Amino acid sequence: MSITTEFLRHPVLTGAIAPSSRRLAAAMTAGLGLAHARTVVELGPGTGVFTEAVLHRLRPGARLVAVELNERLATPLRARYGRGPVTVVRDSAEALSSYVDGPVDVVVSGLPWAAMGGERQDRILDQITAVLAPEGRFTTFAYGHTAWTPPARRFAASLRERFAVVTRGPLVWPNLPPAFVYRAALPLVAAGEVRGGQPAAAAS
Repeated sequence: MSITTEFLRHPVLTGAIAPSSRRLAAAMTAGLGLAHARTVVELGPGTGVFTEAVLHRLRPGARLVAVELNERLATPLRARYGRGPVTVVRDSAEALSSYVDGPVDVVVSGLPWAAMGGERQDRILDQITAVLAPEGRFTTFAYGHTAWTPPARRFAASLRERFAVVTRGPLVWPNLPPAFVYRAALPLVAAGEVRGGQPAAAAS
């Protein structure tokens, strides 16, 4: 399934006009401690470029939960990875804590944050901090040309509200469009809670 085709079908849902490059995947997965992680979540895996990079770094016995809302992308992912350490879930990232029993060591996201409204950004970020371990890490990317749009600036501010450490990497030019990576660590909400002190739903 072509990511470009899915962008033309559902531009808001898909967000990307082309698959992420291997250079961006390498930048996304470097320095996260994946070799020591036990549970990793990937949000919006798309065609699996980041999935492949995560699996390359994971130790034997580690678990990767890939959450993809688009069924046209989730089905081939399940066929490709479903028999290994990867569990492909066809659902929204807004329901993350209902099917992931934290604590999660690392969350890797390919979601189109700049295409979302602020309330949806907040709901997903709250779910991420709810499942992350106290020393957990979160990584995502943004396209360089959208960095100064209001949704992108709001997202960056929301990251700083929810994590003790937030860094932004250099622009990765060998990507269409060029993109940079955000890395965030040390969530400011304890695992198992969402903002406001409400408990996250238990996994079934």
